[in-house]
Amino acid sequence: MSVEIRRADDRFQTASEWLDSRHSFSFGPHYDPANVGFGFLLAHNDETIAPGTGFDTHPHQDLEIVTWVLRGALAHRDSQGHSGAVYPGLAQRMSAGSGILHSERNDGAEPVHYVQMWVRPDELDLPPSYEQSEIDLTGGELIPIASGLPKHADSTAIRINQRSAGMSVARLGPGGTVALPAAPYIHLFVASGTASLEGAGDLGTSDAARLTGLDGARATAGAHGAELLVWEMYD
Repeated sequence: MSVEIRRADDRFQTASEWLDSRHSFSFGPHYDPANVGFGFLLAHNDETIAPGTGFDTHPHQDLEIVTWVLRGALAHRDSQGHSGAVYPGLAQRMSAGSGILHSERNDGAEPVHYVQMWVRPDELDLPPSYEQSEIDLTGGELIPIASGLPKHADSTAIRINQRSAGMSVARLGPGGTVALPAAPYIHLFVASGTASLEGAGDLGTSDAARLTGLDGARATAGAHGAELLVWEMYD
């Protein structure tokens, strides 16, 4: 098993008057040929949008886009007629497929903070689609949020068009612990709080760990708890 720790401050950053975006992988003008993705993950952006601003209508194609809001509300509108607010505890998936236009804006009075993740789909040119679902994260365990894995067929909140990848979220109290899935590729992101990863040490807010060939490890929340986003991916 190999573990690579990626610290929050080492990520690429896109900053403007209205946007602070931290990129886990090469994105836009930020290019590193050794860091273009991990498993099926192509983008993992930790973003904050100022009030009254956001991304105007723009296109996507052949991507599974999963959005998880940490604070505030993100207003979504797309060319398929879907619209509404995405807020903490509501998982969102947009399958861009053969092509879709959408906008993401902060119509509120406070900044909105969210993580957006792009996954390579199983098939290209699928019909565009959209799904969202409320999530109950009580219980201190990993809850499947967005997955195409067969093992999550009856338990995940929203489905993605990638049979070899799935994301789960755990909201842990102080000292709470979870066992990470046994998968060839694991991407662990500390969305809030702090955590300790067995065999690798301490992780702060917005730190990430990329685990390859995992055969079992545990993540334990720090003194103030933690929210963990975990992608498991298979060959």
